[in-house]
Amino acid sequence: MLRGYDIAYVAAVLLLAFAVLLHPALPKDQAPELDAKIQRQLLDAANLELKAFGSKSPIPGAVLGVWIPGKAPWRQGVGFSNISPEERMQLDDKFRIGSNTKTFVVTVLPQLVDEGKLNLDDPLNKFDVGVKVPNADKITVRELCQMRSGLFEAYNAPELDKLNIAPHTKITPRELIEFAIKQPPLFAPGTKWYYCNTNYLLLGLIIEAVAHHPVEEEIHNRLLVPLGLHNTSFPTADPNMPVPFAHGYTLSKNEEWEDQTVLLPPMLSWAAGVMVSDMADTKIWVKDYVIGTTNSPATQKQRLDCLPIGKPGLAFGLGIGCSAGWYGYTGGIPGYNTGAYYLPSKDITILAFVNSQREKPDPGVANAIVRDFTKILTPDHVAFPNK
Repeated sequence: MLRGYDIAYVAAVLLLAFAVLLHPALPKDQAPELDAKIQRQLLDAANLELKAFGSKSPIPGAVLGVWIPGKAPWRQGVGFSNISPEERMQLDDKFRIGSNTKTFVVTVLPQLVDEGKLNLDDPLNKFDVGVKVPNADKITVRELCQMRSGLFEAYNAPELDKLNIAPHTKITPRELIEFAIKQPPLFAPGTKWYYCNTNYLLLGLIIEAVAHHPVEEEIHNRLLVPLGLHNTSFPTADPNMPVPFAHGYTLSKNEEWEDQTVLLPPMLSWAAGVMVSDMADTKIWVKDYVIGTTNSPATQKQRLDCLPIGKPGLAFGLGIGCSAGWYGYTGGIPGYNTGAYYLPSKDITILAFVNSQREKPDPGVANAIVRDFTKILTPDHVAFPNK
């Protein structure tokens, strides 16, 4: 038999349970969504850029993401990952991230510095990279990272144009560098900034010379595994994309979208731009390498020492772009344009992955979307200013 206080206790418990059913508690990690007006502004801005950088029709699709403290993540798949047959863009679709590969390469280097295996001011001729580079006694590792070596762009070399490049063409980074160094240096090391992929082909070879393992293994073991980046890869032989993936498109001469998902052999871009990733992994990655959780504060301070590149509001550190307090990188490779940026002062991350390499006019479609998003979200920190 229940006593009086037992009956009161049971009644109280039942009343509490009823109240919980009416007003269930929110999970601790559930945050309110961005204001609906802001969400609409973001989506409208992205669609306008996809249309502006398209032709008769907009660029097929994009994956977009914004992470702001105290707000639920805003993530959108826009348009199509495949236009024949039509398949809508999904948030877990993988993209070729192009030069965002360089952020992984440069993150291995500070670790090697922290381990005492090299110095950023070591000259290039200290390392057996298998190629005799002009000015190798004057070009430093730091200048390679900063794009200040003065070396010629390997992908602009006349010899490359003579090759019939196909997805299974056999070519090595050393062959590409040989093409580049047949051309005279553009300027004395350290005197100017010039974006040049030859620098990062050499950095990949330096890592291999110092670590005695392939660069893809160093990236995998040092970065991908510890950070749990399971959807990020560094292919070396297979030109095909891992599923699920966004198809990559290029405008044909008839201004029709042509599928160029599988166009180049992996070793052609290698340490300069071969990697594949998705939005979830890249969100983790961009914050990690900007904060510098995988290397020491001393090497990270050097990494974020950004020097002007000669364009308003833009600077460049050790394999990192810097604009209005934002840090990150953009990547362009046939069929894909990716931008991933982090604002440390406000702990905000912005990603724009687009399935076409539309980089003209500056700053390219991915960065144009990022710029528009910063105008909406952080008007006091507008990346890639128009002037």
